[in-house]
Amino acid sequence: MATDPLRVGVVGLGQMGGGVARNLAAQGLLTAAFDRKPEAGSDLAVPRLEARDMVQAVDVLFCVTPSCLQIADYLGDCETNDVTLIDLTTSDPKQSTALAKTLAPRGFHYIDAAMTGGAAGADAGTLTLMAGGDADRIALCKPVIEAVSSRFFHLGPIGSGHAMKLIHNLILHSAFMATCEGMRMAERAGLDLNEAVAVLNAGNARSFVTEVRFPRDILSGTLNGRSTISNLAKDLNLGVNYAEALGGPAPFGGLTLSLLDAARDAGHAETDFSNLFAMYESLADTVAEET
Repeated sequence: MATDPLRVGVVGLGQMGGGVARNLAAQGLLTAAFDRKPEAGSDLAVPRLEARDMVQAVDVLFCVTPSCLQIADYLGDCETNDVTLIDLTTSDPKQSTALAKTLAPRGFHYIDAAMTGGAAGADAGTLTLMAGGDADRIALCKPVIEAVSSRFFHLGPIGSGHAMKLIHNLILHSAFMATCEGMRMAERAGLDLNEAVAVLNAGNARSFVTEVRFPRDILSGTLNGRSTISNLAKDLNLGVNYAEALGGPAPFGGLTLSLLDAARDAGHAETDFSNLFAMYESLADTVAEET
């Protein structure tokens, strides 16, 4: 594998992948890209390559698809000499390890490097990556990893990064719905919501949700968190299933998932998740009626 310069490709040019690709391009690292939607990443001045050409053109391939299942579909039966595949998806660790085992005999070195930081972090190149994989291979990819992230955690063998992402999202999304509940209480109590958030941020209830999501996406009225309710539900479903596979309970995750499922069932699957605050009471009533 070449080390200077690394040739990099990106598969998946949506809200997250588009930002990843643009940061790589800005630093002269992007060689090729691909997305099944022609309009995605149309501003990128690099070839759009199908898998067989892609794996011959790059040293490192970032995959920013809904899950690692789409990676397997894109690659098909492709073989390569020495490509590092950095999987930025949110996926089941069992699927990650299975994909890595399938790809290894075909010349791929697999790193699961789940990301957090949202579309804004992808645009700014300040993602936090949580990774599993070979330490030496990760070290070889350091220049391109640093091009898209500001913090990187190597957590262990393949699957560790995706495991941590499911844990992270179970906590994050559950905290978001709990904060929606509390802020609706504040509203009913006649409190100014901006002041209520300021109090939370000055106390022990502060979180990313209170420090960023509520001020930026909800109280501002923009309602543009750049992700959908369906995406949150997908993450929670993976997280709850993983908790159960590990033999532990996940009642908070399960309750949060039921609220998100209620929103999807009401026709809001593709609605931006920041609208969940306004929907909270109706979703809670629906869940209460079903239990």
